[in-house]
Amino acid sequence: MTGVDYRAGHRPVTGSPPRSQSGGAVVVSSSVAACAVVDLVHAQGFEVALTGEPALLMSEDGRVLPAAIARWHAPAQDQDSWLLERCSGPTIDLGCGPGRLVAELTARRVPVLGVDCSRRAVQQCHSRGGPVLHRNLFAPLPGEGRWAHVLLADGNIGIGGDPILLLRWCAALLRAGGTVLAEAASDTDAPGSGLWRGTARLHHTEGAPADPRFPWAVIGLDTLTALAGHAGLRARDQHRGQRCFLELVRAGS
Repeated sequence: MTGVDYRAGHRPVTGSPPRSQSGGAVVVSSSVAACAVVDLVHAQGFEVALTGEPALLMSEDGRVLPAAIARWHAPAQDQDSWLLERCSGPTIDLGCGPGRLVAELTARRVPVLGVDCSRRAVQQCHSRGGPVLHRNLFAPLPGEGRWAHVLLADGNIGIGGDPILLLRWCAALLRAGGTVLAEAASDTDAPGSGLWRGTARLHHTEGAPADPRFPWAVIGLDTLTALAGHAGLRARDQHRGQRCFLELVRAGS
């Protein structure tokens, strides 16, 4: 693989938050530092779900939010193909969880790196044979500005509760012509306004205590398409079905 050196990714997190990029179309603001803290809280909130225990993701006002927890632990499925087939070069999977997409891309000989701030998720991804980095996804990452594709599957567009800020960070990771491949809420699961932002927590159906609250967002396909421009991205392709996906490229590409 050329252009991205994984070796730097195996060092502990050090240094300052990602730098603003003034020379291109994307500027990552200093609020990414706050999101770095949020991502750690998010990891704590999902920790028990990574054991495979049944759980529901619920908003602060008690509504059930979309979260396909069982899918995390399964192998890649046919519905994942739309995303996987568009990963033709070095790919970074943000919030990779147990690593089903990382493992599948590895099997397809696509250079890939999973990133997750949950130690349990990293161990699970590694056990599947996938290259994975234990790190906050808003921290400095290897290969910034040189990735061909950034994956945001399984609702990860909601991490941090600010989809636009997350997309700006994803855009900063991409090389020229690279793409963000994001999963949006289906028409059934999308909020009436197209975007919900708030705090959520996992409630365990086996009676275990609820996990900590964390900022989260749910965004529908049409709203994500409309808001992508605020992150310096534009929609190039989409899929609408039981699951909804969007392919985004840097504006002007």
